[in-house]
Amino acid sequence: MKSQRGELVADAAITLLVERGMRGLTHRAVDEAAGLPPGSTSNLARTRSALLELTLARLTELEARHFSALLEGGVIDEGRVTDEGGAIGERGLEALAELMAQALWGQLTAGRRRTIARYELALEATRRPELRAIYDRAGVRFRDPAVAVLAAAGSRDPVRHGRQLVAFGEGIMFDAVAGAGAEPVLDDIRLGLRELLRGMLP
Repeated sequence: MKSQRGELVADAAITLLVERGMRGLTHRAVDEAAGLPPGSTSNLARTRSALLELTLARLTELEARHFSALLEGGVIDEGRVTDEGGAIGERGLEALAELMAQALWGQLTAGRRRTIARYELALEATRRPELRAIYDRAGVRFRDPAVAVLAAAGSRDPVRHGRQLVAFGEGIMFDAVAGAGAEPVLDDIRLGLRELLRGMLP
């Protein structure tokens, strides 16, 4: 995000998406939510598409920061995850499952509002090709690391496994925030990830 004003507007837009949905996201409503003079949001993002793009860019930035903070611990270092034969050991698998479980748990707890806003934008992107392109580019920033992590952990098909891992996580999150699933439990998420990774990794 290039400016403090841009962050303020985008953060207010995220809040409106969570509280009012896509119909509640207007330039005037963002001005009011951000405590800005009328017309401020229009000066920054003249069209609705521009406002949605600004909001998605901020959301991607916030989510990337969340995942980067988890990865900074260095758990996914090839020398620590795999043995000399390139196979992941139990310790490595546990570390990998724990990292991913914490990432998902963060999106369902402290980041729950971000997750809801992202689903609002994802649905809108199905009707706006220009937003779809931006949404898909943002998604690559999360899929590529999943592929890299699984390749480092010894996956024989990291691209396919990376897609499946992301789909697994998305399914858990959607079920928890918008589906008919039970309240998520961290231990269940850990167990599911261990089982999934055991099937993917040597």
